[in-house]
Parts: sequence; structure tokens; C-alpha cells
Amino acid sequence: MSQIATTVPEARPGAGIAFILLGVSAISVNDMLIKQLSAGYPLHQMVFTRSLIGIAFSLILVQLEGGIAILRTQRPLLHIMRGLVIVASNLAFFTALAVVPLAEATALFFVAPLMITLLSIPLLGEKVGPYRLGAVAIGLIGVTIMMRPWESGSERQTGFLILLLPVLAAFTYALYQILTRKLGVSTKASAMGVYVQSIFILVSLAFFLVAGDGRFAEGTTNESVRFLLRAWIWPRGNDVWLFAGLGLNSAIVVYCLSQAYRLADAATIAPFEYVGLPLAVMWGWVIWGEIPASAVSVGIVLIMGSGLFVFLREMRKNRKAALAHRVHRRY
Repeated sequence: MSQIATTVPEARPGAGIAFILLGVSAISVNDMLIKQLSAGYPLHQMVFTRSLIGIAFSLILVQLEGGIAILRTQRPLLHIMRGLVIVASNLAFFTALAVVPLAEATALFFVAPLMITLLSIPLLGEKVGPYRLGAVAIGLIGVTIMMRPWESGSERQTGFLILLLPVLAAFTYALYQILTRKLGVSTKASAMGVYVQSIFILVSLAFFLVAGDGRFAEGTTNESVRFLLRAWIWPRGNDVWLFAGLGLNSAIVVYCLSQAYRLADAATIAPFEYVGLPLAVMWGWVIWGEIPASAVSVGIVLIMGSGLFVFLREMRKNRKAALAHRVHRRY
């Protein structure tokens, strides 16, 4: 019986940063397309379509990275868990996106890199100093300001619950990337992409079998619920190309994010995901005329500032470690 040789990928932070920038740019386009389509199509139909197209691209990448044999794994349960947490992250975020401005939902979601930094301590054994922990606390203050829990009224309470969805999406996304780092030492990025796309397809098909006729969306005025449960319909006109774009973006996102977290430490890669914030503000302004409110702007500044601080501290730590390594080799 043949065995597949597995090696720990060489740390390449420069390549990891390049992959995360490309992946986050594709995520921004993906979010924009889904918000654009959310008024007429159900979320599970979009997920199924993009994943079906995305898995085709992922299988092509599998052939380029070693063939079908690289899909064999000795850790199937971890791959299933990884797939399920990213499915949960997508459902939570996109359900909120149907009614929350793109920039606001994205900014709340971008607490994820801070959560990755925190989770990397117990789950990956990475060291995070007091300065970076303080930056994480400032970022969480920014999230609190954006959510405005001090405001009262039933409508505001409903809005607060909706705003919790991007935060839940951030937490599950952080778990997804931690699992990516664990599995990436022995699994190619294209193979991880196939596993994730497969779980997306299975979950969306389950939604179709249970709610694909739209019966659970009848009578509700909640746009998030309608987006989640409305009936499947064939894409109209140019929407076909938007669905195709979702599929292509899905393949790019899954591959690039998997590669990024395979090639560099989580704490190094995570802050670069913040490039998605200005991109979300841009799409919201250009397409829907959305301008962030003052509380949202303050929250964005705090979250981005804390993320950049974490990045600068990480770079400083890496430089000191490299210098100590060179000095040690001389003696």
C-alpha cells in the first residue's frame, strides 16, 4: 500500500502575505456580489452555485499540486470540523449582510484577526505579549462602540441581535483559520479547498431539500430570514454572470486563504486581512451609497489601529528572533 509523503511547509511570510491580500480582495468582491443578489435569491442557492463552480477550479488545482492522491487524509474529522465552522461563519455573516450596511458588517467581522491572535495562544502554542493583548482589547472596544448596546428600544434590540451575527461569524472564522494552520502541515491547499467546497455543497443541498420551495419564508417580513429561506429561482439575465463570478471568487478565496495560513504564522497573516475594511467601505459607497455612521467610523479606526499595532509588534518580534539566531550561529 503506497503512502503519501508529507512535509511541513517552509515558513514563507512574504508569500503568505501575498496570498492573504489576494484572498481578502476576492472576499470583498464575493461579499459585494452576494449583497447585490440578496434581494432576489436565497443564500443557500448562491452557496450551492458558487461551491459547485469553485470545486471544479479546486479540482484543477489538485491536479497541478500532485493529483487526486493528495485528497487522501488521515484526519477526516478535523477536515469536516473545519468545513462546518466556515459554513457557520458564512451563514451568520451573509444573513446579517442582507440588512446591515456592507462596511458595518465587514468591520464587525474583522474582529476575526484579533480572535485568531487570541486563539493562537491555547490552540497553536504561539506566544502573544501584553502589548498585543492590549491591542486586542482596544479592537474589542471598537466592536462595542459599533454595536451601541447602550441604545434602547425594541427595534434597536433587534438590530443589536443582527449585529451579533458578524461577530459570531468572526469567531467561527477564527476557528477555521486555526484549523487551517493545524491541517496545513500535511495537506495541500487545493485539497483543503475541495473538502470545504464539498461541505458547502452538502449543507446547501440539505437547505434545498428542507426549504428550497420557500414555504418557510412565506409570511415573514424579516429580510434576513427571507434571504436565508426563500425559494430557489433560475438566475435572471446578467445575474447568471454574477453567479459565475461567485464561483470563481470562491475558488480563489479558499485556495489563497489556505495557502496563506500554511506558509506563515497566524499572528503574522491575520492583520493583513484588514485590507478588506477599506474595500468594503468603497463597495458600499460606490454601489449603494452607504456612508458609515460616526460610531461605525470610530469602531473601524479602533479595529484597524489595533490590528496594525499587532502586526508591527509581530514584525518587531520576528526581527529580534532573526537577529538572535544569527548571533547564536556565530558562536
